[in-house]
Amino acid sequence: MKTVLITGTSSGIGRAAVLKFQKEGWNVIATMRSPEKETAFNVLDNVLIVALDVQKIQTIENAIQTGIERFGQIDAIVNNAGHAVFGAFELTSEEQVSKIFDINVYGPMRVLRVILPYFRAQRSGVIINISSQGGRVTFPTCSIYHATKFALEGLTEALAYELIPFGIQTKIVEPGSTATGFVGAAEITTGQIPAYEEFIKIGLGNWAKYDTMTSLPEEIADVIFLASTDKSEKLRYQAGKDTELYVGKMQEGDDQAYVRYMRERFIPEYLAK
Repeated sequence: MKTVLITGTSSGIGRAAVLKFQKEGWNVIATMRSPEKETAFNVLDNVLIVALDVQKIQTIENAIQTGIERFGQIDAIVNNAGHAVFGAFELTSEEQVSKIFDINVYGPMRVLRVILPYFRAQRSGVIINISSQGGRVTFPTCSIYHATKFALEGLTEALAYELIPFGIQTKIVEPGSTATGFVGAAEITTGQIPAYEEFIKIGLGNWAKYDTMTSLPEEIADVIFLASTDKSEKLRYQAGKDTELYVGKMQEGDDQAYVRYMRERFIPEYLAK
């Protein structure tokens, strides 16, 4: 029986992924910052709930060691824990920038530093890094979030080369808009510059207007499971009709045509007529 460790499983996509892997017969190490609050996973066979905060290396080391002691080995890691900050870049505080990079970029890096020696020793392992459609395309008022997801995708793509000699596969899953509490839990930039007020209102308004292709977290979990088990060399997995739409537009071949399409969709009020 194979074993997966998943970060950020207290809600949303991470929670759905636990249920998907458990249903498919895997052992699951379900990690979260506050495991004492979890009740539903306690009654599931082959699910181990462990404390893990991606900002604290000791919790990562403990979770991985505890999981190995319980199940004998780990076959896959899903770096799912994430954070969002929305608003114009100039309005973002240094603290907000540091926090989102620490969770979205340095957090997965910490997990990888701990698990990679183990994966290299067993000459196998699958790493699934949960990015976003925002790791390939961008939207108004999401600049810092995009910066972290673009960084995660660059890291993951390069690792896919580096880890081939050790039999380790590296995958990226790019969810689109999903029916979770993630957006509602996002931080809003703290700066106050009146000149941005109209732009933010227009940008967010148009984004909401076109945000009509929301996926269920269970649908994203299905894609994560596929990426973990298909044994292919495929690197990126789009999850959600909106991700497929925007990435498809980007890949049609004309970069400036794609840029124009996105600008006309989300900030047409600011374009030259």
